[in-house]
Amino acid sequence: MYLHSPVLVIAKKEIRDSLRNRWVAFVSLIFLLLSLSVTFAGSAVVGQLAFPELDTLISSLSTISVFIIPLAAMLVSYDAFVGEDESGTLLLLLSYPLSRFQILTGKLIGHGVIMAVTIGFAFGLTALLLLMFGENYDVAVTFAQFSQFILTSILLALIFILLGYIVSLKATEKAKAVATVLFVWFLFVLIYDLLLLTLLVADIAFVDQYVINLLIALNPTDLYRAINLIGTDLQRGSLVMFSASEWGKAGLGFVMLLWVAGLIFVANAVFKRRQL
Repeated sequence: MYLHSPVLVIAKKEIRDSLRNRWVAFVSLIFLLLSLSVTFAGSAVVGQLAFPELDTLISSLSTISVFIIPLAAMLVSYDAFVGEDESGTLLLLLSYPLSRFQILTGKLIGHGVIMAVTIGFAFGLTALLLLMFGENYDVAVTFAQFSQFILTSILLALIFILLGYIVSLKATEKAKAVATVLFVWFLFVLIYDLLLLTLLVADIAFVDQYVINLLIALNPTDLYRAINLIGTDLQRGSLVMFSASEWGKAGLGFVMLLWVAGLIFVANAVFKRRQL
């Protein structure tokens, strides 16, 4: 009975649609190529081929993933509602005995599974190959680091899937939705970080570690990097401010969960007010 619940039926439909247009295969390939390139060829820029230290590898992967994962998540979700509205299927879906929250939840589960599979496959395979061919990697430590990295990557994807939903629910045309998600991606991933770094470089008196923690909490991409960099051996560079967060991994992870819960609430409220 539970397997045929309306929420899971919608989730299965979203997964089938993504498999049909080969979205899962395409995103998995992109993530895998980036992950393997950083892991096995990253040292080529200095004229040698060598396996990186685990801390350095996680730092490099999180720095690249913070650009790719949000963009992929928003591109998979930007037309979840405006696209179906234009084709007329959303109105048909709402004619069934389903609440709008059930529709939202079903879509989130479907798209979340898609991103979780692509992320888990790419980075999980990288970790496996690293243990197979690397000589100085502890199995337990490597497993723990990559498990944390994969889990936080999935949380980051969920946050930007939900941001994509909000854009999709507010937009009247797919073209406008595409432009808006690109702006949102640009704002969170690039502009916010540049402003944060500018504050740090300016050495303004009120910008202490507590203020930095709050500023990190206001941006899910910074939360993601901070969680994966805490405890790593970073001695210099702009990433030190993330690894020095005093809130700890559990505290920052809880803030990421609050982002997910808050965006679900906002998306549901916007959906309820949407006129079809």
